[in-house]
Amino acid sequence: MKKLILQMQMSVDGFVGADEDHRWQLWEWGDESGWDDELKQDFNAVLETVDTILLSRKMAEEGYLNHWGNAARKYPKDRFYAFAQRIVEAEKVVASDKLQASRWERARVVSGDLPREVYRLKQGEGGNIAVFGGAGFAAALVSGGLVDEFQLFINPAVLGSGRRIFDQGGFAGLKLIGSKAYACGMVVNRYAPAG
Repeated sequence: MKKLILQMQMSVDGFVGADEDHRWQLWEWGDESGWDDELKQDFNAVLETVDTILLSRKMAEEGYLNHWGNAARKYPKDRFYAFAQRIVEAEKVVASDKLQASRWERARVVSGDLPREVYRLKQGEGGNIAVFGGAGFAAALVSGGLVDEFQLFINPAVLGSGRRIFDQGGFAGLKLIGSKAYACGMVVNRYAPAG
C-alpha cells in the first residue's frame, strides 16, 4: 500500500505560514536557496520514492505545477533540481469539488471527498504519494487522519503567529521515525501516527 507523505516547511514554534511579510524559510522556492548540499540530496532522495503528487485546487491554480515545470526546463542538469523533473513526471491529482476537468499536463481532478480519494490513491501500485501543502489542505488531511508520514522541515525561525496545520485534528500521538540536523540550520523531523 502506498504511503501519503506530508512535507511541510515549519517554524520552530510550529507555524507553516507567517501572518506578516517575513522572510523566514531558508528556501522560499525561488532561485536562491539557503539549503546545504546534504539537505538538497536528502530531499531529492525522498522524491525518488514518490510517483504521485496530491494537490489542492488552490495550490494548482496558484502555479505550483507551472513553477516546477519551468524549474525543470531552466535547470535540466542541476542535480539539486532533479526533484523538479520528478514533479513533472509524476502523476498529479488535484482534489476539488469546483473543477470538472484538469487544466494541467499529467494531472487529473478528483472529487473533494478527501478520505475516499486518498484511500483510492493508497490502493494503487507504485511509489508513494507526496503532499506539500498549502496550510488549509494539509490541515484537512491531518484532521482526517489521512497522513502516513509527516516530514517537517523546521526552519531556524520563530514567527510568533501564523498558520498552523494541527489545530483541527485534536490529540494525536506520533512516533518519531527520523530526525536530522543540517549545516544550514534546518532540522527535518519525520513522524508516523502512533498506533
